[in-house]
Amino acid sequence: MKNLIGLLIILIVTISCQQTKNKTDYSNDDLEITTSIYPENITKVFDAHGGIDQWNKMQTLSFTMEKPNGKEVTTTHLKTRAELIDTPTYTLGFDGDSLWVTEKDGNEYKSNAKFYKGLMMYFYAMPFIVGDNGILYEEAEPLTFDGKTYPGILISYEAGIGVSPDDQYIIYHDADSGQMEWLGYTVTFGKNEKSKDFHFIRYNNWQKVNGLAVPKSIDWYTYENSKPVEKRNTVEFTDIVLSQEAPDNSLFTKPESAKTIK
Repeated sequence: MKNLIGLLIILIVTISCQQTKNKTDYSNDDLEITTSIYPENITKVFDAHGGIDQWNKMQTLSFTMEKPNGKEVTTTHLKTRAELIDTPTYTLGFDGDSLWVTEKDGNEYKSNAKFYKGLMMYFYAMPFIVGDNGILYEEAEPLTFDGKTYPGILISYEAGIGVSPDDQYIIYHDADSGQMEWLGYTVTFGKNEKSKDFHFIRYNNWQKVNGLAVPKSIDWYTYENSKPVEKRNTVEFTDIVLSQEAPDNSLFTKPESAKTIK
């Protein structure tokens, strides 16, 4: 019996020593922990604009553009993607399910509502909008313009994502700072295949709103052989709202007088 008790004591002491030896104290170590689910190159771009975590806190985005017939105000619920585009001649709304339009003062709405819904919001919310689910990232050939070279990130979509899953984007950024400088994009809405024809927008006028760098204006460029050539026009944005508070859902509700877009 004494031998058995002695053996048990030795066994307990041995186990205790092993546990103490394996219990490492990391309190004074500098550990680099990476939590980003994004590739390093697009994370660098996000970080240069305030960070994807800060963007994901936001629920309301609103901006105004001056159009020939007056001000166009776009308000988007960033979590549901419900949207309201209000102009002097029409109001276009999306409640997260149904798309509708209200015509004002006898003005007939003749544009393509399905194509325009979310279009300018998408361009405005670059680069963060390409942090959505279902997006694929690849390296693209760099863009050289006026003697400066910009690394590129090709953005494509998994099947069934959005109304135009064959669309592709290329974000070109400053190699040192990571700041977005150009956007190349294809238009495949209403088509059955991908396009190799890239259009170009220059992003070189940023402003800080709620800790995030967002466009003050963007420049559309003419293009040849999927390369930008010269500036064609500028779109300016004013009255920017970027808030953690969600917009009232009633804002996007279809009025009785509105027409449903099918």
